[in-house]
Amino acid sequence: MLVLLPPSEGKAASGRGAPLKLESLSLPGLTEARAAVLDELVELCAADEDKAREVLGLSEGLRGEVAKNAELRTAGARPAGEIYTGVLYDALDLASLETAAKRRAARSLLVFSGLWGAVRVTDRIPSYRCSMGVRLPGLGALGAHWRTPLASALPEAAGSGLVLDLRSSAYAAAWKPKGEIAGRTATVRVLHAPTRKVVSHFNKATKGRIVRSLLSAGAVPKGPAELVEALRDLGYVVEVEPPVKAGAGTGGNAGTSWALDVLVSEIH
Repeated sequence: MLVLLPPSEGKAASGRGAPLKLESLSLPGLTEARAAVLDELVELCAADEDKAREVLGLSEGLRGEVAKNAELRTAGARPAGEIYTGVLYDALDLASLETAAKRRAARSLLVFSGLWGAVRVTDRIPSYRCSMGVRLPGLGALGAHWRTPLASALPEAAGSGLVLDLRSSAYAAAWKPKGEIAGRTATVRVLHAPTRKVVSHFNKATKGRIVRSLLSAGAVPKGPAELVEALRDLGYVVEVEPPVKAGAGTGGNAGTSWALDVLVSEIH
């Protein structure tokens, strides 16, 4: 199972660990594209704070993020699972997982990023500020920059099992599962049961809990149909409309992912 996650906007401090080593990150096929973004981002933030703040879409109150980006090559690095914070990651709470569940998280969780493309939660990175929606003066729109390298690297990472795609729209646009992989991909929408409305904060928290539940239970669904069964066994209310002409077993109609609605009655 491969779980695709969005990053968090806010991040923990880099800490005092050894600095970033690009070549040590997972998905080595992304190294060249990562270096290109890193080089331009560091140069931009070191040269012109006001321009950098405009490019990155940062308010005056977040001016300190520019200085942080300027020092990315020398800043301490920590596991990405410790760097990313926010609602989804608070609910996931990687640090409190049991040892076996942490090993499963290291194998299955992949966090998308405007700066790194995608990283494992065990990859050591510094704290940074650079969303997928950024358009750098030299490289252009980061979503477009990442599309080709991710298209080469992600199929291998996806392997032959389920792909659970929990990314937000900006990050989902950087890589879209195609063909056979799409047939074993499931997206999740969290709805408030009485109203059938999506609530952003609630949506993120529930997705974090879903991932935690699967990791803690040791669930390894082979495809979307098995994922639905696993979630229902874990107590979630799931509605699903499989793709037209969906086949039996692990997949569905090639080229079409499954869309799952998880219904929750309480917002917390």
